[in-house]
Amino acid sequence: MRKVIGIGETILDIIFENNKPSTAIPGGSVFNGMVSLARCGVKVCFISETGNDHVGRIILDFMRENGMQTDYVNVFPDGKSPVALAFLNEQSDAEYLFYKDYPAQRLDVEFPQIEEDDIVIFGSYFALNPVLRSKVVDLLEEARRKNAIVYYDPNFRATHKGEAMRLTATIIENFEYATIVRGSADDFVNLYGINDGEKVYKDKVKFYCPNFIYTAGASAVSLYTKGFSKNYSTPRIDAASTVGAGDNFNAGILFGLLKNRIRYRDMESLSENDWDNIIASGMDFATEACKSLNNYVSAEFAKTL
Repeated sequence: MRKVIGIGETILDIIFENNKPSTAIPGGSVFNGMVSLARCGVKVCFISETGNDHVGRIILDFMRENGMQTDYVNVFPDGKSPVALAFLNEQSDAEYLFYKDYPAQRLDVEFPQIEEDDIVIFGSYFALNPVLRSKVVDLLEEARRKNAIVYYDPNFRATHKGEAMRLTATIIENFEYATIVRGSADDFVNLYGINDGEKVYKDKVKFYCPNFIYTAGASAVSLYTKGFSKNYSTPRIDAASTVGAGDNFNAGILFGLLKNRIRYRDMESLSENDWDNIIASGMDFATEACKSLNNYVSAEFAKTL
């Protein structure tokens, strides 16, 4: 059975509406998508870390409740599990504050075995952090050796905008490892000051990775490949929260790859119809995640797939 292997942070998201806390749920960019995939019956392996504290236990218990193994989560004895405060505005978009206290020793855990045609997903500052970089590269090198599909979401926040120049070489290296790059308009404004998907693809991505998905919030999704490019309109919804929208779009893309039995060797020859099905799956997952304050698709949605 093919599996999805993710690497990223775990964090407790405390979500505020009208400046009052309304819910607290486990989160993290890659983590959110992995929870959704697990709920949909996909075999997932998530590589991460958390503290040996109350917040860490909440996260680990949540993973088990959702059918996720905790074998690849490093529980560090020193430091504290990270917490994020997400303040929702009138459009249900979030402004974040992060509280983190990590130990010196990071990600001290064995990795799952990668098989051909498995999918590896990585991204965010976690994939750029110099403290963690060697571990991330080890995973990506193994994925390359085993002919796994590699999916990269830069998820580059404005808080790191000042580091964009220094991180350019690492970001390019991530593009080179990737089979598919998916980024938001905000990511590339923060990275390069460019808000045009086609220009991002031609100037920044195409040379390193042939498949690029550009998302512009609720406006549209644009696909760029070696053979063709295409724009997709997004459904209009009244969102309760957009916190997990991009993460679940990623999950939907990966689910679409698995559902349509697309393997590593197929990636260079996907038809427009193949991509239509894959993108539709991404939009379905993102739309579902926006309907609640949770960061993932509902169990009811998962049962319909």
